[in-house]
Formats: sequence, structure tokens, C-alpha cells
Amino acid sequence: MRQTSFFTRYKLYHILFWALLFAGWYYFRYQDFSTGTTAFRMVLTKVVDLALLVYITNYLLIPQLLYKKKYVLFGVFYVILVISFSVLKMYVEGQIMNRPDMFNLGTNLKLRVYDNIIPHFLLVSTGAAFKIMLDYARAQRRLGEMAKEKAETELNFLKSQINPHFLFNSLNSVYFLIDKANPEARKALHKFSEMLRYQLYECNGDKIPVEKEIAFLEDYVDLQKLRGNENCFVEFNYSPEVKGFMIEPLLLIPFVENSFKHLSHFNNGNPNVIKIDIARIENEFHFSVVNTTEANSTNDVNKRSGIGLPNVKRRLELLYPGKYLFSVQKNENNFEAHLKLVID
Repeated sequence: MRQTSFFTRYKLYHILFWALLFAGWYYFRYQDFSTGTTAFRMVLTKVVDLALLVYITNYLLIPQLLYKKKYVLFGVFYVILVISFSVLKMYVEGQIMNRPDMFNLGTNLKLRVYDNIIPHFLLVSTGAAFKIMLDYARAQRRLGEMAKEKAETELNFLKSQINPHFLFNSLNSVYFLIDKANPEARKALHKFSEMLRYQLYECNGDKIPVEKEIAFLEDYVDLQKLRGNENCFVEFNYSPEVKGFMIEPLLLIPFVENSFKHLSHFNNGNPNVIKIDIARIENEFHFSVVNTTEANSTNDVNKRSGIGLPNVKRRLELLYPGKYLFSVQKNENNFEAHLKLVID
């Protein structure tokens, strides 16, 4: 994860840019005015006016209208904004210079438009173009990081799950089931094959329906139950509202895998419990996993093979920037992981 400097974190470069612009503007234009005070006030008016226009356009009109494909509204508000600020600037400059005629649009209209409105359009459009180019570059960089992170995560997950140890235990469980009841053995083998198919073929896209991710979790839980014991209880709850939206594949499985791995082996006769809750509340997806664990256990996703907690957080930052909340909590006997996503 990239570390941001204090200068970048608090966007101090914005202040530096406008300060340099003010200094340069004042240096080249102060001789055009009768006094230094008048020059200072005029240049300050021009810089503040331009800064307000640029920030309103770049941080309000572009994200809320242009990026949401409301092109006509963007154009209308952009034109109104520039003309309004141009007229307001002319009025303020007339007051500073004690020349009310500078605000009179009835005289020298072409000169007023040429000296005020056209420069505004050019300067603010340049700032908007710079903003769009930066956003595009960030988006492309994030897409590249997402693709790389997704490939690495899928490879690590396959290495951690589809390895001889996992295959041996699963097939061994199926072997013992065959002697007891063939239907159960076929069912277990079917779940296992569905898990392999899901990982190898359906996870190639950027996102998949959440229903498939939940079905994969259910198959994984059912297979893990075969390897468990009578003292282990799994509660899997998800509401019917959890459907109709897409999610990143293999995003949830690390937490479920972690809960099985770190169950207590010395629970003093008390049952081991894993509770998985999945819900949708309006446009939010809620996912939580709670499991019993040993008091001295470092029940951490970092301990898992191949996929650590930093990797999971990094994926969330890349895939859901500003749209997720993730927390873990460890107490004496339980470990909890909670994830909330804003879904489109």
C-alpha cells in the first residue's frame, strides 16, 4: 500500500498552487494599478474567483453531472456558473476601482465578454480537462492494480485450497461415506466438484452474482462439516433480500475458511460454534463471521496460507474504494469479522 506524505494527505499543494498563482499574477500586473493595495485586492479577487469556479466545476459539476452522463445538465449549469461568476467579478472589480462603469454591460459588451467571460471559459475548462485526465489516469492505474491483485488472489486461493492436503481430506471423507450411504457420497462429491468448477471457470470475470458466491460458501461449509466433529455447530443465515447484485468472486471465502481453521481444540467440553450472517439492508451488503477460538489464539487472517489480512484489505480498497467498512474483533473466546459494502 502506498504511503502518502503529510503534504499530499492534506492537499497542501492546492494552497501552494494558488499562492504561486497569486504571487505571479501580482508581480506581472501590480504596475497596472494606482496603488499596491488596489493591486493586491484586484489580484486577490481574480484568484479567489477563479479558484471557486475551478473547485465548483471539478468537485461538484463533474462528479455529480458529467460522470453520471447528465451531459445537458452539466453544460447548462457550467455556462450559467461561468457567466454568473464573470458578472459578479466585474461588479467587485468596479467597486475596488471605484468605477461603476466596469459593471455596465450596456457599454462595450464585446470588451466585457472578451476580458471576462471568454477567459473564464478557457481557464476553467483547462482546469476541468486537467481534472478529467487525472481521474482517468487514476482509474486506469486502479484497474491495472485490480487485475493484478485479482490474479494473485485467485492463484493464492487455489494454491491454499486445491492442494494435496485439502484433496486428501475431502476425498477421504467421501471414501468413508461411500461405505455408509451412496447418496450422501454422491452429494458430497457433487459439492466438491461444484467448488472446483466455480473456482476454475466462473471466477474469471470481474464480478459474479452474489447468489453464486453464497452457494459456493454453502458448499464449502458442507464439506468442512464432513471433516468436523459432533462438538462443532455451524449456523449459516442469509436473508432472501440478498440477491440481484454483483460481487467480486472469492471475496468472502477467506473469512469463512479462517473461522474453521481457528476453532478451539480445547474448549472444555463446550461446543465450538461458527455463525455466518449475510444480509442486505437497502443498498448495503452486510457479512459477518463469528467463531469460538482458543483464548491464546492469534486468530488472524494473516495466519492463513496464501491470503493475509493486508491482502483482503487491499482488495477492498481497490474494488470498493470509499464503499466498505471492515472490522475484526478478538475477545477471550470468540473471533469476529464484519464487512459492510455499499452495492450499486
